[in-house]
Amino acid sequence: MPRKKVSTTIYIEPEQLELLKLLNERTKVPMAEFIREGIDMVLQKHREKLPGQLPLVDNGPSRRPT
Repeated sequence: MPRKKVSTTIYIEPEQLELLKLLNERTKVPMAEFIREGIDMVLQKHREKLPGQLPLVDNGPSRRPT
């Protein structure tokens, strides 16, 4: 089941837009998907700066020792 997405506004350089359009034309992957992928890459790169906490949803058995 696809996750719900929220709308937001971003500002990018004209060159970035042209390259995203070209990538979209060649791959048929929506530009928004590439932008989400880029956001994921930045979040992964800076994960140590984000607060650590347990997930709000149960993703199976806990990995904590008992």
